[in-house]
Amino acid sequence: MENYFDFKKFNTSIKQEVLAGITTFLTMVYIIFVNPAILSAAGIPFEQVFMATIIAAVIGTVTMGLFAKYPIAVAPGMGLNAYFTSVVATQGLTYQAVLGTVFLAGLVIIILSLTNLRKALIEAIPAPLKYGITAGIGLFIAFLGLKMAGIVVPSEATMITLGDLTSPVTALAIGGLFVTLILMAKRVSGALFYGMVLTAIAGYFFNMLSFNGIVDMPPAPQFIHIGDALSGVVTNGLYTVVFAFILVTIFDSTGTLVGVSEQAGFMKDGKLERTKPATLSDAIATTAGAALGTSPSCAYIESSAGVAAGGRTGLTSIVVAGLFLLSMFFSPAISAISSLPAITAPILIIVGCFMMEGLAKIQWRNFDEAFPAFAIILTMPLTSSIATGIAVGFITYPIMKAVNGKWKDVHPLIYVFAVIFLIQMIYFPAH
Repeated sequence: MENYFDFKKFNTSIKQEVLAGITTFLTMVYIIFVNPAILSAAGIPFEQVFMATIIAAVIGTVTMGLFAKYPIAVAPGMGLNAYFTSVVATQGLTYQAVLGTVFLAGLVIIILSLTNLRKALIEAIPAPLKYGITAGIGLFIAFLGLKMAGIVVPSEATMITLGDLTSPVTALAIGGLFVTLILMAKRVSGALFYGMVLTAIAGYFFNMLSFNGIVDMPPAPQFIHIGDALSGVVTNGLYTVVFAFILVTIFDSTGTLVGVSEQAGFMKDGKLERTKPATLSDAIATTAGAALGTSPSCAYIESSAGVAAGGRTGLTSIVVAGLFLLSMFFSPAISAISSLPAITAPILIIVGCFMMEGLAKIQWRNFDEAFPAFAIILTMPLTSSIATGIAVGFITYPIMKAVNGKWKDVHPLIYVFAVIFLIQMIYFPAH
């Protein structure tokens, strides 16, 4: 195992990788409850989505861990599930037909991943955009943590404002944040994980965390009828929906892959090793997930929490996948933990800080490089969409370069995707 994952090269250990895997899992386990809640509104049975979510996460994450050997988890994506439900609701379609569009999108992404297109795209992304994507994701998840904790709340006058810091959940989150910060400052190995454990213990003693059972048998997975689903795609002409799922899934996942890889130090001269298995992981998970009853899968930004906790190899991902499998049987306990956002919110805030490091490498005096990065950083948290932030960066970068007479410095793929993103944002923006 140590030789397969090359522990010496990354200066890691089994203990460190396991702790990182547990940390990543705890920050993203909410998906096995949130995803069924969203997709059940589209008519898919809650238990079917619950199992589909877990199985898709296991397939994608194991593929990432065993073959790409990266500490990056894969699961059905937030935002993509909301878009799925909105398509069903607004167009009066059956959920089976929309699952057909996801299945087709997954097959297309598999083909694209087997070619060099996705690899070429990762290598073609200019350095300022890569650093901007990383920092934008950092602000995105930090803002998510602040919202989960109730530290910031919606406001009609100013969009957001400071929340009630005396609220029990908010106070616990702030306490957990400071405890974790102290552990980080003392350079305690696994500080993020131990911070969550201490916060959960405090929540339990303050009667904010209660368990209604620990173990339960999982429901049986159910497959959709692929033939009928694909027939629904053709009958209803849902090709633009297929294209939307392809576009958003690729760039959500690519953005996260680049961002987390940059944070972990895997990017070398703008290139990423083992790109094909890394990009195949979300494509395979999307296709399998659609057959079982869930929306597209992508690499998860919460993986950055595991990287921050020391995860550097695929063993981190294998641990995450194993915990997802176990979660089938411990749904009551996991539901209780994931229902208390004060446990995971502090981790997201701290990881957001870690992901700001790349900003120092942006040439801020060169406006044609600085502004596209700034646009990404600004757009991601304000729109709550990684894909939208990436789109804004891809559109503004070639424009800024072209008007400065530097159009030859831009890779042709960037021009192509700038046009594609313009079409996407006009006709089917990602929400």
